[in-house]
Amino acid sequence: MSQPANGVLVVGSLHYDIMVAAPHRPVAGETVQGERWFPKFGGKGGNQAVAAARAGAPVRMLGAVGDDAFGAFLREGLSRGGVDDRWVATLPGEGSGMSVAVSDASGDYGAVIVSGANLRIDPARLEDDGLWAGMGLLMLQNEVSEALNLAAARAARARGVRVCLNAAPYRPLHPGLVGALDILIANALEAEALSKRAVAGLDQAEEAAERLARAVPIVVVTAGGDGVAVAESRSGSFALPAERVTPVSTHGAGDLFAGALAAALMDGAPLREAVERANRAAARHVAGLG
Repeated sequence: MSQPANGVLVVGSLHYDIMVAAPHRPVAGETVQGERWFPKFGGKGGNQAVAAARAGAPVRMLGAVGDDAFGAFLREGLSRGGVDDRWVATLPGEGSGMSVAVSDASGDYGAVIVSGANLRIDPARLEDDGLWAGMGLLMLQNEVSEALNLAAARAARARGVRVCLNAAPYRPLHPGLVGALDILIANALEAEALSKRAVAGLDQAEEAAERLARAVPIVVVTAGGDGVAVAESRSGSFALPAERVTPVSTHGAGDLFAGALAAALMDGAPLREAVERANRAAARHVAGLG
């Protein structure tokens, strides 16, 4: 009996996040007195993999860490999160990816990443059929090289695996990658850059999703506290308001949304229900309840 293809394969980044809490984020030349700092498992790839696993999906990850303490921390985070990390390489002499994020009193944040080993992921490992066994959805983000994303998308298409890209952080998308996508997830800023249209509010998010759905079958635009808009190239669009919560931190909310959406789709949920599940999960995360 063949293995059910309900798993999520994440090809992406792993970062050791250093989180800094401060009353506000510094402007150029300013020094701000912070309140505390703490380490956190991160990277868009790692965050989405753990989010999908915790939402109930079988999850496997292809990535890379350095042979340092950060790398050991990241591997432990994957294991603790229920993610199969057999295709995460430990690269001798390379530093693991890391980031520094400053979160302000409103719960918003700004971050700087240093990619490290994430830029040394070997695309040849995509040809291992064992990597794809039982996988029904490939999850990509923009914290690894465009060449790796393109190679992963092509490998997925050759095996009949659906392809989802979270277009974060923003960069122009290779036409070959766009043509391989089944699902595109973007926040308001990313959707604005991709659609070349202003995105301020849920109505404009829906318009941007509709415009982008001319090239990608399903487009999901997350508009923060306004909600989420979805467009399908064959069946129109819809929008959902955000769950009303008191924000504690928005850091990682987009990743949690993407992972929860992937898990819901692999669970067989219709698109609208899958988006509703992801919306609720992201709201709980923002409220500090995830």
